[in-house]
Amino acid sequence: MIVTKVLSTLLLLPTNLILTCITGLLLRRAYPRTGMAISMSSLLLLAILSTKAGALLLVMPMEQRSPPLAVSEVDGAQAIVILGGGRQANAPEYGGDDSPNYWTLARLRYGAKLQRQTGLPILVSGGTPDGSRISEAAIMENSLRDDFATPVRWLEGASDDTKQNASFSAEILRQARIRKIILVTDAVHMHRARLLFAQAGLTVISAPTVFFSRERLTLLSFLPSGEGLRRSEYALHEWVGLFW
Repeated sequence: MIVTKVLSTLLLLPTNLILTCITGLLLRRAYPRTGMAISMSSLLLLAILSTKAGALLLVMPMEQRSPPLAVSEVDGAQAIVILGGGRQANAPEYGGDDSPNYWTLARLRYGAKLQRQTGLPILVSGGTPDGSRISEAAIMENSLRDDFATPVRWLEGASDDTKQNASFSAEILRQARIRKIILVTDAVHMHRARLLFAQAGLTVISAPTVFFSRERLTLLSFLPSGEGLRRSEYALHEWVGLFW
């Protein structure tokens, strides 16, 4: 797991472009033009991908693979599966308990909406990859109950990544004789998640949320920002995950 995380960090933004820029600087003594071209190209690409508009180069092709859910598509579904997207550890406003981060909250909100519309039972999936004492699934269950007045039927709290989300959740659902699910996660993440859940033997109805590519562009969208870089890093993570 540690080796995977290190490799992932090296392959993703901004580390990959920083290392490429450094490589170009090291090459400048022997190959001045080549080294300068590599360094400047890396900095230019980093600047572009640090904008919300530039992030669309990576985000839009991924989100186009997962259009919004249509009401007619839910026919035959037997359960709703909501994937965890991370936690806010030691939240002081909640007495030091861990709480869902904004990625997870967006998924929970949409999952609760779907549950009210369909009446289907919910499975939440998320483990303890950071060694926390409580699983992300348990945090999600608490939030659905307390914040959205929505019950949870099953908790899958052992997974460390999307592949395990799929395989462990599928095993729980098979025991309940459930084969067709509505899967809730971010639009950028949906394509890879859908493939993994299908490989685990489930029929998947995609219910993506958080569509970055549908946002209105403003002048600020073309200026570098932490949010732009975060979106680019997230999308690149999904592209690398697909190839992996």
